[in-house]
Amino acid sequence: MRLSILSFIMTISFLLVGCSEEGNTNEAKQENKKKDSNVEVVKDEKETLVNEENFKDLPDIPQNEVGIIHQRPGVYANKEVLGDEVEKQVIEHIKDLPPLPEKPSEEEYDKYFQYVYSLAANDFPNPDDLVKKWEFSMYGSPELEDPKFQFKENYNVEIILDSSGSMNAKVGDKTQMELAKEAINDFVSNLPEDVNVSLRVYGHKGTGDESDKEKSCSSIEQVYGFDQYNQDSFSNAINQFKPSGWTPIAESLKQSFESFKEYDKESNTNLIYLVSDGIETCDGDPVAVAKEFAGSNVSPIINVIGFNVDSKAQEQLKQVAESSDGIYSTVTNKDQLTEEFDRAQEILERWERWKKDAIRDADAQRVDNSFDILGFSNDWNAIERDQSLRVSYLLSILREQEKINFEQRDELKKRASTVRDLIDKSLDEILEDLKSMNENEIESLKEEIKNKYKTEVE
Repeated sequence: MRLSILSFIMTISFLLVGCSEEGNTNEAKQENKKKDSNVEVVKDEKETLVNEENFKDLPDIPQNEVGIIHQRPGVYANKEVLGDEVEKQVIEHIKDLPPLPEKPSEEEYDKYFQYVYSLAANDFPNPDDLVKKWEFSMYGSPELEDPKFQFKENYNVEIILDSSGSMNAKVGDKTQMELAKEAINDFVSNLPEDVNVSLRVYGHKGTGDESDKEKSCSSIEQVYGFDQYNQDSFSNAINQFKPSGWTPIAESLKQSFESFKEYDKESNTNLIYLVSDGIETCDGDPVAVAKEFAGSNVSPIINVIGFNVDSKAQEQLKQVAESSDGIYSTVTNKDQLTEEFDRAQEILERWERWKKDAIRDADAQRVDNSFDILGFSNDWNAIERDQSLRVSYLLSILREQEKINFEQRDELKKRASTVRDLIDKSLDEILEDLKSMNENEIESLKEEIKNKYKTEVE
């Protein structure tokens, strides 16, 4: 009996131990399964972060001076992101941005910095544009073989002014249109009296509504000229319209072409200034029209001024200028706009002297070029400082919005520092090239820099 009871107790003990071990085994399996599941979740999060919509199709971080020159301006280029209104926009912009994982990979750090840089990137000056300005400034010089850049007996200048609704945007306490009108008035009022002036305007009728598109796109008007400047007449012409509608750049150039046909390139120097703050919106192809225009018997120089343009508009407007060997310039205020007109004014004054047999001193031109190089350097450094501050401020906002922590912010700042070093080094190389080129004749200078700083990186 005692053996039976002992056997029973031992059997129960073995069963309990077995159940316990089985339970422990099951729990261990469940725990391991849970751990495996967590690993999978983390893996999924990493894959999602890298493939997240916010991180798709981002422009590459520049790796050399060509990449810096051609980088795409960011959403907040030239904007103070810690200003009340812009900061609200940034916070709204990043609200759906996934936070960095607690322990990011290098790839995740790189992607996050690429995203921040795409918001903060500025538009750096292109040395190719400066060389074009040098060439433009050497009208009449015997060093220039292209007849387009030689003085003729007559000089015709047309300004094509964007009066679309977006020109109502404020810069300080004035609209872009008000600032453009002031700069244009200053420009034409100081031209030599023999210069023929024309003012053409588009986008000044209708509204930006789809229902008004046809009306607005067909409303292009030469409100002055071609004629010598008369203060009262010109003031009446430029003050009669306000920004309101669409942007028919291509059709404006077509109509300009028709007006210029009587001024052939054999006896006329023809110059056009297109001032616009946006891209073609009337279904035309302004680049194709400009190319045909430039290749015609009129052979105008089409200089284009982008007034606070975004990257898409900048790309198109640059191509319009390049199609005629013209100059593209981005401006953000009246002073910069006036500076672009001042260059043309100096050339026109020289044309007037040329008609009186005056000769431009080549050494004086090189001195002027030296000041241009200094200005290029100052602009580059100012743009770099502005961009670096914006990157830093954006990282601070991301931290405050708990998208990144302090440690991650510092790691991202290291990447920003690397880009800043590249930008500084690139400027040194560009300045060395420009100073060397300034000692060469303008034609060889132009060819050399165009080969180095091509419009598109191939």
